[in-house]
Amino acid sequence: MKTNLKALANALGLSRTTVSRALNGYDDVSEATRQRVIEAARALGYQADPTARRLATGRADAIGIVYPFGASDLGDPRFCEVVAGITEALGERDMDLIIASARPNAELETYRRLVEGRSVDGLIVARTRMDDRRIAFLQERNFPFVAYGRTNTEQPYWWFDFDNEAGARTAARRLIEFGHRRIALISAPLAMTFAAQRREGFVSALRDAGLAPSPELMVECTFDGAGGHDAATALLNLADPPTAVLVDNNLAGAGAFRAIVDSGRKLGRDVSLIVYDGVPSDVSHPYAVTGVVQPTGHASGKAIAELMLNAIDDRDRCAHRLALPRIEPGDTDGPMH
Repeated sequence: MKTNLKALANALGLSRTTVSRALNGYDDVSEATRQRVIEAARALGYQADPTARRLATGRADAIGIVYPFGASDLGDPRFCEVVAGITEALGERDMDLIIASARPNAELETYRRLVEGRSVDGLIVARTRMDDRRIAFLQERNFPFVAYGRTNTEQPYWWFDFDNEAGARTAARRLIEFGHRRIALISAPLAMTFAAQRREGFVSALRDAGLAPSPELMVECTFDGAGGHDAATALLNLADPPTAVLVDNNLAGAGAFRAIVDSGRKLGRDVSLIVYDGVPSDVSHPYAVTGVVQPTGHASGKAIAELMLNAIDDRDRCAHRLALPRIEPGDTDGPMH
C-alpha cells in the first residue's frame, strides 16, 4: 500500500516540509535526518506525487528535443537509436525525454513555449546549423542545453559531435588510394553544420592529393532518400560520370545506392560507393555498403544525456565530447577497373 507525504511525516514525527526537503536533497537537512527519512520512505512504500515534487523543486524532471519531423525521420534508424540511448540514461535519473514535433521553419516558437513554460529542465538541440538561432536564443535565456553538433557561436556551450571532417577525409583518401580521380560528393543541405564540415574534409583530401575539386561532382540535395536518388542519377548521367561517390548521410545514401543499382552498374567495380552511417542491410542486400561509422546511436544518446545532466547541475562551465569515426569496409568500393 502506497504511503503519501502526510502519512510518512506523521510516522516520523517530522513536518511535511522537512520530509519533503530531505527527500529532495536540500542541504539544510542534516545527513542523519535525510537517511532516516529515506529508510522510512523505502520501508513504508512511499512514492512521491510527481506534481507536488515539481512544485516543490521547481523542476520538470524532463529533457526536451524539438524536432522538425519529416516523413523520412520516422524511418531513420540512427535517430531512433540516439533517442533510445538518451531515454535509458535519463530514466536512470527518474527523468523523461519529451520529443516536441515542430512545424517546418517554426522551431523557435516551440523552443520559446517550452522555455517560458518551464516544461523541461533542459533542451537537446539536434541537427545544428552553422548560424543557429535556436542556440543563440537559449544562450540569451541562460537555459541549459546540449547541442548535438556544433555551430559558429563564439560563446562557449555544451555539445556532442563527431569529427565530421576527419570522417569524410578518411573516406575520400580511401577512394583516392583505390585510384579514383573523379570522386563525387552528395551532401545534405550545407546550412547544416555536419554537411559543411564533411564537405570541407572531402575537399581537403582531394587537394592534399593534388586533385582539384570539381563543382559538378559536389551535389547538395534534400535530406532524404528521394534527394539522394535524384542526385546520384544526375551524377551518373554526366558525360563524364564519377567512378566513385561519397554520400554524407544515410538517408540520402539509401537513395543513392538504389540509383546506382537501377542504372545497371555493378557496385565496387563500375562505381564505388561509401555512405556515412552506412545503408541498412535490408535495403542494401545482397551488398554490404562500405560506411563511415561512428559510435552507435545508443552510446551517443547516453553521452548526450550525461552532458545534458551535467549542464543542468553546473551552469558555470561548459564541456563537450568529440567522437572519432572510422571506415567499415564493405563490398561497394574498390580499385578502379
